[in-house]
Amino acid sequence: MDRPVVSIIGAGVAGLACATELADRGIAVEVLERAAHLGESACSWMAGGMLAPWCERATTDEIVARLGEPSIDWWRRHFPGTVSKGSLVLTPPRDAADLTRFASRTERHEWLDADAIAALEPDLAGRFRRALFFADEAHLEPRKALAALAAGLEARGVPIRFGVDVKPSQAEGDFVVDCRGLAARDELPDLRGVRGEMVVVRTRDVSLSRPVRMLHPRIPLYIVPRGDGIFMIGATMIESEERRAVSVRSAVELLNAAYTLHPAFGEAEIVELGADLRPTFPDNLPCMRRKGRVLHANGLFRHGFLLAPWLARQVADAVLVETRDADIPQRRHA
Repeated sequence: MDRPVVSIIGAGVAGLACATELADRGIAVEVLERAAHLGESACSWMAGGMLAPWCERATTDEIVARLGEPSIDWWRRHFPGTVSKGSLVLTPPRDAADLTRFASRTERHEWLDADAIAALEPDLAGRFRRALFFADEAHLEPRKALAALAAGLEARGVPIRFGVDVKPSQAEGDFVVDCRGLAARDELPDLRGVRGEMVVVRTRDVSLSRPVRMLHPRIPLYIVPRGDGIFMIGATMIESEERRAVSVRSAVELLNAAYTLHPAFGEAEIVELGADLRPTFPDNLPCMRRKGRVLHANGLFRHGFLLAPWLARQVADAVLVETRDADIPQRRHA
């Protein structure tokens, strides 16, 4: 089969990344999405968009950093809006030991003192004594990145058909790539949803150039600048599959983190509150599984934009060489 036709179900970050990678390799592709428009039902719409493999290594499996590192260049090639200014990790002085523990679990960082923090982020001058700077990391605006991938596909003649709700067995094509997220539990019963919540605020009184992670004793918190005074604050991780609005407790925790970073956030305007469920396998790692002509690409958990390019490469390799689980890492077993 020299040029198989591939039908991709789902236009979230997994589906669009798979379509882009396949198109890059000369494969005929179509994308089928049940929602009426881009982002209507994709949890990718609520993502932080941090391309931070070494920050993630401090709190997740080492393989996440190894597989995620090449994604930074992948996104730079496919989305010019990718911002390459690194990541900053800090904590209030009373919790300095947490920063030391974080540093011991990862690499590719440098320690900053108060003066260096002020030079990097002037609006944080005098507020923190020490920080970790991950200069090689990047970030992007997820909604703009998804729109850019979709536009790139359409410019290359790849059709994206919205309002099409099909099962993998119903889709046409020599191969079918199932990127439906949690909706794929009819085929992948070990998927579970992990709830994430976020707040978007607007203020002209704070300026940041890069994502800032605030170490927290219970949940990881980050603040990502979106430009034009917009900041996304996340990301709670709750083992719950309940679909409802953001809880008061989560909103308070997220906003308190922003206030701790800079009191001016206390006067910020709340633009959006959002919550969704991240599709997750038991080991919290993404996976490609092949069942006949169907490739199930799923389980990105909270690493959607970081690991989607890796997952897309596994799908493209499998399509091209017609082998099962090409380059899939050894899975952990409970």
